[in-house]
Amino acid sequence: MKKLIIITAAVAIGFAARAQQPTVESGIKLYNYKNYVSAQRVLLPFSVKDARANYYLGLSYLESGNPAKANVQFQKYPEDPANIAGTARVAFAMKDAAKGNQIVKDLAAKAKKKEYLQLLYAAEALTYSEGTDLQQAIQWYKDALTRNPNDPEIHLGLGDTYRKVSGGGGESMSNYESITDKDTKNSLVLTRIGDLWYDARNYTSALDFYSKAKDADSTNPLPYKSLALAYQRTGKYDVSLSNIRKYISLSDNTVTDQISFAGILYQAKSYCEAAKLANDLLKQQPPEEKKVELYGILGFSQAECGDSLEAVKNLRQYFGMQKAKNITPAAYVEYGKLWLKLNNIDSASAYYNKGIAADTSANKTDVYRQIAEAYRMKKEYCKSGEWYANLVQIQPATQALDYFWGTVMYYYCKDWKNALSMAEKFETKYDDQASSTYWHARVQSAIDSEATSGLAAASFEKWLNKLGTDVTKPEKKSDVVRAYQYLLFYNYNAKDKEKTKVYMDKLRAVDANDGLIKQIEDMEKGGGAPRKTPATPKAPTTPKAPKKTK
Repeated sequence: MKKLIIITAAVAIGFAARAQQPTVESGIKLYNYKNYVSAQRVLLPFSVKDARANYYLGLSYLESGNPAKANVQFQKYPEDPANIAGTARVAFAMKDAAKGNQIVKDLAAKAKKKEYLQLLYAAEALTYSEGTDLQQAIQWYKDALTRNPNDPEIHLGLGDTYRKVSGGGGESMSNYESITDKDTKNSLVLTRIGDLWYDARNYTSALDFYSKAKDADSTNPLPYKSLALAYQRTGKYDVSLSNIRKYISLSDNTVTDQISFAGILYQAKSYCEAAKLANDLLKQQPPEEKKVELYGILGFSQAECGDSLEAVKNLRQYFGMQKAKNITPAAYVEYGKLWLKLNNIDSASAYYNKGIAADTSANKTDVYRQIAEAYRMKKEYCKSGEWYANLVQIQPATQALDYFWGTVMYYYCKDWKNALSMAEKFETKYDDQASSTYWHARVQSAIDSEATSGLAAASFEKWLNKLGTDVTKPEKKSDVVRAYQYLLFYNYNAKDKEKTKVYMDKLRAVDANDGLIKQIEDMEKGGGAPRKTPATPKAPTTPKAPKKTK
C-alpha cells in the first residue's frame, strides 16, 4: 500500500512537472504581458529550431532596449516573414525610417493571392514602431482580413493601430470586441478594452474591464497596473497601492517596473515610500534616460514627505536634466508649492506662472485652483484670493467652492473691495445656495462694522429667509447670532424701536446670554450707544463650505 502511494505521488508530480514545462506559447504569453526578461528565458531554448519563438525572442530583446541584440536574433531566420518584419522594427527603433519602410514594403509585396502572414507582420512592424505610416498598416491589416477573417491577431493589430489614430476609438473597440465575442476570457484583449475606456476617462467602465481581465487570467500583471492607475484617478489610493503591489509580484520587477512602482507610489500619496524607492533605484545606476524621471519622483516625494531641502536639491537636478517640452504644468506648480513652503514667495510665484504658461489646455481651472489652495494652506490669504479671482475670471462656470473660497480669502485679509466683488459674483452665480447670500452679507457687515448704513441688512434678511426653519439648527447658531446681532444693532442705530424689539427677541431665543442684548438694554435705560459692535473678522478658522453643485 505504501509503495502504491509513493508511485501515485510520483506520477502526480510528473504530470505537474509536464504541465508547468515552458512552451513557445507560454513564452509568447509572457512577451504579450510585457514580462520580457521571463520571455527571453523561456524562448531562448526554442529559438534554435522554431522561427516563431525566435521572432518573439528578438522582440523581447528589442522591448528591453537592446535593438542590436534583437537584430542579430532576427537574422537567424532570414526567409521567415515574422523575423524579416523584426529587422524592420529594429530599423525604426534605430531611427532609420527609410530602411524600415523599404523592408516592410518588400515583405508585403511577397504575399501571394491566399497568403496573409507577410501582410500581417509588415503591418505590425508599422503599428508597434514610432513615426510610421499607420494608414498603410490599416490597409495591410484589412487586406490580410480578406484572406483570413478569423485570425484574432489581425483584429488585435487593427485595434491597436486605430487606437493610435485620432478618432479611431470606435474602430479600435469593434476590433477588440470581435475577439472577445469568440473568446470571452482573453485577458490581453479585455485589458486593451479597459485601456480604451481609461483613455476616454470613463474610469467606471475601465475598472470593470480590468477586473474582467484579472479574473480571466490571474497571471496577467497588466490589469493590476491599470487598476492601480484607474483607482488612483478615482481617489481610491489604498486600493491603487494594493493593485500596484500585485503587479510587481507578477511582473519581472525590472528597474523599469520599479520606476513605474515608484511613480504610482507618489501618485497614490505614499510619498515617503516613493522617495526611498526612488533613492535606492538611483544608487543602482539606472539608464540615463530613466534618471531624470527618478529625480522628479524623488524630489516631489521628498517635498511631501517633509524633507524640503533635499527636495530642492533633487528637483534642481530634475529641472536641469528634463527637456522643457516634457515638463508638465503640474510639475511647475508642485515646485512652486515647495518654494512657498520654504517662504520664498518670489520663487513660488515664478514657478506658478510657469505652470500657467506651460498649460495649453482650454480649461486651466485645475492649475489655478491648485495654486490658490497652496496659498490658502500657507495662510497667504490675499494671494489665495487673487488666484481664486483669476480662476473665476477665466472660468465663470466653475464650481461654487471657488467663489466661496475667493470671497473668504479676501475677507480674511480684509481686502473689502475685492471681497465684496467676489461675494457679489458668488451670489449672482449661485443664488440657490444660502451660503452665497450669507457671505455677501458677512462682507457687507464687515464694511459697515458700526452698523450705521444698513449695508448688510437686506442680505442678512434674505439669508435668514432662505434658511427658514434651519435657523434653529445648532450648527447654524453662530452664523444666525451674527446676523441677528447686525440687524439688532442697525435697527437700534436707526431708532426703529419696533424692529429693534423684534431682533432682540429673535437673538434672545438663540442665545439668551448674548452680550449685545444686555448692552442695548442698559443703553435704553441710560441712553447712548452700545460700547461693543458686532463681531469683525478674527484669525480664520475653516468656515463651512457650500454644498456641492452638479
